[in-house]
Formats: sequence, C-alpha cells, structure tokens
Amino acid sequence: MDFTASNEANKRLHDMVPGGAHTYAKGEDQYPAGMAPVIARGLGARVWDVDGNSYVEYGSGLRSVSLGHAHPRVVEAVRQQLGLGSNFVRPSSLELEAAARFLATVPTAEMVKFAKNGSDVTTAAVRLARAATGRQTIALCRDQPFFSTDDWFIGTTAMNAGIPDQDLVVTFPYGDLAAVEELFSSRDVACVVLEAATQTDPPPGYLQGLRDLCTTHGVVLVFDEMITGFRWSEAGAQGLYGVTPDLSTFGKALGNGFAVSALAGRRELMELGGLRDSRERVFLLSTTHGAETHSLAAAMAVMDTYVEEGIAARLYELGSRLAAGVREVAAEAGVGEHVVVRGRPSNLVFATLDGDGKPSQEYRTLFLRQLITHGVIGPSFVVSSALTDEDLEQTLDAVREACVVYRQALDAGDPTAWLGGRPVKPVFRRFA
Repeated sequence: MDFTASNEANKRLHDMVPGGAHTYAKGEDQYPAGMAPVIARGLGARVWDVDGNSYVEYGSGLRSVSLGHAHPRVVEAVRQQLGLGSNFVRPSSLELEAAARFLATVPTAEMVKFAKNGSDVTTAAVRLARAATGRQTIALCRDQPFFSTDDWFIGTTAMNAGIPDQDLVVTFPYGDLAAVEELFSSRDVACVVLEAATQTDPPPGYLQGLRDLCTTHGVVLVFDEMITGFRWSEAGAQGLYGVTPDLSTFGKALGNGFAVSALAGRRELMELGGLRDSRERVFLLSTTHGAETHSLAAAMAVMDTYVEEGIAARLYELGSRLAAGVREVAAEAGVGEHVVVRGRPSNLVFATLDGDGKPSQEYRTLFLRQLITHGVIGPSFVVSSALTDEDLEQTLDAVREACVVYRQALDAGDPTAWLGGRPVKPVFRRFA
C-alpha cells in the first residue's frame, strides 16, 4: 500500500492541529509509523483513505458509527431536516419529539437533556449529584478508561498537566461491593460513576448491590452508557441488566456519527436544572448547539432503526462470528494464547501478548501493521451492523496473515524487525 498522501496530510495536520487529530484516540501515535491513514470517505463498514486505499473498518468513529457510515435512513432524516433550519432562538418542535422518542426507548429515565458530547453530560451528572446531596466527593471506577475531558476525571490520569489536585475524587475497583461500602463509611460521597459493564458481564448481583448501597447511603448512582448504550440494548446496560441508575449518560451510537449526547434520569434530580423547582438552581447544561435539529433527527432515525431492525442482536451475532473466527485462526497459527479477543461480542477488543504472556505495544504494532497491509483498520474489533460476509472473510484472511508473522516474531524472540519504526503508544502518558 502507498501512504504518501496520508503521510503528507499527517504532517500538515500536526502543523495546524495539536496532536494532529481532534481526539487523542485517533492520533497518529496509535498506529504504526508511516501507516496512519487519513480518511477521505466511508460507506457501510468500509473506508477509503486519501491515497485511495480501501479498508474494512472497526471501532468506527470510536464506537459511534454502529449502523455503518452514511446509513441511508439516518442520512435521509438529516437531509430532510437541513432544509428546515438547524438552530433557533427558541426550542424546536423536534426537541419535543426527540425527547419523547428517547424516553420511550430508555424507559428507565423520566427526563432527558441533550448535548453534543459525552464529557459535558457526564460532568453535568456529577454537578447535579453534588447539588442534590450537598456532598463533594466523587467515587469513580478505576478499572474503566475514560469518563470526561473535564478536570475531575483527567486529573486522575497520567496526563494531568495543568489540572489542580483532585482530592475530591476517590476510586474503587469494578465488581467489589465491599470496597464501595468502605468508601461510603469513610467519605461523604455524592455519586458513584461507572460503566455498568466493561469487557465482561457484571458479577451476579453486583449492579443491584450497588443500587442498594447507593439508596441506603443517599448516594447518586450514575451509569456512563456511552459505550453500552445501544450496543448492549436500545435501553443500554440498564435495560439489559434490569438495574435503574439515578442518572445515566448516552452518546456515541445515539447519533451514528452525528454529534449528540444525552443526560437522562430521575425527575426529582433533573428538575434541579429546570424552572419548576423551588430548590436552589443548578446550572445543568446550557449549550448553543445542544439541540441542533439535524443531530436530533439523526438520533431519532437511529433509535427507530435499532428497535425496528433488531440492531443490538445483529451486533451481537456479527461480533460472535468474528470472535470465533479470530480465535480459530490464531489457534491454527500457534498464537492463540498471544492474540486474544475479549469483550462482549458487540464491543470486542483484542490483546497482543508477548512470549511471556504480558501485554505488548510492540506486538500490537506488528499486528496492526499486518492488518492495515491487508486492508483492515481498527484499534479494536468493535463491529458495526453494516459488516457483510465478505467483510468478515477479508478480516479473517488479514488476521490469518498477521498471525503467521506474529508466530515468526515470537519464535525470533523479538518483534523489532517487523515494526517498521517506533511502536504505537498508550494515549494516557506524561510525555509525548
């Protein structure tokens, strides 16, 4: 493959955009040296870069494009709305329609407020919890990678330059109810923030146990449904597991690539940010572009498509087929204990382990390099519903070729010869 145009575009991006991308997870450093495609267009589960190379794509839009690029139903809904205007001095009738549609799709919520990104709505949930409880401390699940770009979360990461000490944030391990109960006994906790599920289903009774603990101690339970929303079910993880949080936040798949997110939850809490409550007001969410009509039209089309076409079940089925195929191919090549597929079928990731069974950025680089060479791009194996049988076949062929090279590197005891340059880097690191 030729990457001349992409490499030149990456250089120009770095000259004008800090980091060369508007999301760190899309950074050039996340891909092998000289093999970070700059995308020109996408359709379904495929994308084409500025050099004309074609790829089967996974993790589309950081898990946001779950129906595939340029999904006709979503595009048509947006096209119809664009001719009617996108933003007005007062709420549009579409805001009423979109709110009703969301609350029908996520029946565990009583009110909803839309915004443009996940960070804003998750931070709004934290602000609301602090105001409602009169407490300041946030209890954050330490085993989950990302919740917000705001100080209360980024201050807990290795990339915390410019952020004051976050002494009002405490953390707890996922799946450990005793650890949460201990936090509640030692700190006045305002809210517990976590993804209801991660790479595996929650331990039996865990979510209900959290619900009960939070109720007993007057703590607001917040589910971050950015990933689990729609990928687990149309109503998110809370809909699948039958445990209702006080507040929840949605985004990503909600817009199929269009910018829309949602804060949803109990009326008693949400009304603190409204005009019908006698308590002290909370500046909850107030965004100029939060209810752009074309994004809400996209969200309604997404919700209708999920419900009517059983998209969550299709994502599960496609992911199950892919996971089984990758495991079979890896085992055949003798690397089944080194190329490891993990996660719920609708949200698959892969681990690349060295000869000692430890996670390796070098072997990840080797693996990504081989996938890209054979027309597959993605930092994960997160599927979209647009994947075809031919796409899956090409993916497994690419994995097969990658596993052959992986075995050669393991036998050599050193993957360096197959890297083509520096290894890919973790996002959260102190220095570039």
